[in-house]
Amino acid sequence: MRIRTAAPIALAAATALAGSLLATAAPASAAAHQGGLHFGTVQYDGPGTDNRTTKSLNAEWVNIHNNGKKKVQLKGYKVKDNTGYTYTFGSYTIGAGKTVKLRTGKGKNTSGTVHWNRGSYVWNNTGDKARLIKPNGKLQDSCSWKKSTKANKGVKNCH
Repeated sequence: MRIRTAAPIALAAATALAGSLLATAAPASAAAHQGGLHFGTVQYDGPGTDNRTTKSLNAEWVNIHNNGKKKVQLKGYKVKDNTGYTYTFGSYTIGAGKTVKLRTGKGKNTSGTVHWNRGSYVWNNTGDKARLIKPNGKLQDSCSWKKSTKANKGVKNCH
């Protein structure tokens, strides 16, 4: 009788342990959201044909997210690619929990969107690396990607 009584108890204990382990394990694809100022999403290969129109150039962009608890003045921060193309922020404050989109093409800067004002593309569709550099020259964050495919649609989530 002990064996019959012990077996269901052991099975119940093993099931409870396995269930608790599964409940606490995070999925392999789930990445923690970065703290502070960092790259969010990059659209390095905008939809449609690369024809250097303002619309096409502005379909290429990078998001910078402030996941901190305080606003950050971005004046002097730089965004660079592997080639050395560099955008330097003027006076722009990003609020806590807010995102600013840096578009490659020309346009009017608004709250939440700034423009590089370039007439040619920055981000390579075959692979590149974006760097966010502090005014003191130290690297704040970076995000790299491989070739644009039908599966990734030219978008990289950098979180």
